[in-house]
Amino acid sequence: MLARDGEKALSDKVEPYIKRDASLLEVGDILVADGHKLAFQVINPFTGKPSRATLVGFLDWKSTALVGYEIMLEENTQCIASVLRNAIMNLDMVPKIIYQDNGRAFRAKYFTNDKGFNELGFQGLYSKLGIETVFARPYNARAKVIERFFKEFQEVFEKLMPSYVGSNIANKPAYLMRNEKLHSAWHNDYIPTIEETIKMIDMWLNFKNSQTCPNAPNKTIAEVLEDRNRQNINPDTLDNLMLATEVKTIQRNGVRFLGCNYFDERLYGFKSKVLIKYNLFDLTKIKVFTPKGEYLCTAERVTETHPMAKLLGDVKDYEDYKQKIVRQKQLKKKSVNAVKNYFSTEEIKYLETKMDEEISPPVQTSFKEHSKTVQTLFKNNSQKYEYLIKHDPTNPWIAEFKQTKEYKLLYE
Repeated sequence: MLARDGEKALSDKVEPYIKRDASLLEVGDILVADGHKLAFQVINPFTGKPSRATLVGFLDWKSTALVGYEIMLEENTQCIASVLRNAIMNLDMVPKIIYQDNGRAFRAKYFTNDKGFNELGFQGLYSKLGIETVFARPYNARAKVIERFFKEFQEVFEKLMPSYVGSNIANKPAYLMRNEKLHSAWHNDYIPTIEETIKMIDMWLNFKNSQTCPNAPNKTIAEVLEDRNRQNINPDTLDNLMLATEVKTIQRNGVRFLGCNYFDERLYGFKSKVLIKYNLFDLTKIKVFTPKGEYLCTAERVTETHPMAKLLGDVKDYEDYKQKIVRQKQLKKKSVNAVKNYFSTEEIKYLETKMDEEISPPVQTSFKEHSKTVQTLFKNNSQKYEYLIKHDPTNPWIAEFKQTKEYKLLYE
């Protein structure tokens, strides 16, 4: 075997192997991490085009449950960081050891205390969370229990997807083959989005976790996973470390991201650069920070409103419309209060009277009343003249106005 096929074949097919007793472990002791190129296509949220994404997963060795995963377009450090965050949040505990691939993404400086990385002002992510890291030997697939999980995932889940394209030429489906017109006509062209893919994988994981655990034959995977010591992890401490970051500009409707608006009242009135942190697992909200990294708010995704919610929509549509109207009025009131703090009390009384009468704002002339120093607004000179005749008949402006052609035309 060594002479014909090489050392790897000798290692995989001839040499005795070591069998490890996973029953000695507890849930959360060791998480095994690896990446898997999906054999079906998903819609790229950034380009809108179909592509084969990467599933990076963290599997609990004791229960064999996939406790955290992320669907990303390529296996990179940010993807792995996001998966670790998901795993810690799902377990509600920080694992003791991460047993992971020896690949370039896992060996990145993002996860270690290399001198060059410390000089940038950062600490190693794993060490900061108190996690030990163990790397598998290169090309030693049998050392990683997650490989068995991915093989079952491909056979039981991926091959059932309409957008399945195969992991290589050997297992390419018939509809992609040359001259297979019948299969091509039968084929369903549906390609799921990232969110739809996550929902389907979650449903399959619920089924998978209902199966018997290989490391505890008397319990299911879900039952073994449930028997763990939770630590009440604060998600904010993980968000700052592990969410992807982009620079955006605040607009009228908040922050525009992936074709949607994200808004919070604390963004109202600003138009400046901000940092957003997001997780593709949950695109209903994003976290917004100043360029210096100071937390501003958590902005929620803005939904579109029914065009005629009260008459044609249901209760949910009408309630959504009412809440948005109330928010608009609250923000307007916030602006009015800010203006009130700027103007004097007497000026505010006049402005409120004008708002109640719904008088349009265009102004041609102005007059400052001597007794109260209130700047009264008039649409034209005749309105000003009639006001002064009534309230301040000795004002010198009246004599000046009587000498004009406008006065003679209107009053003589």
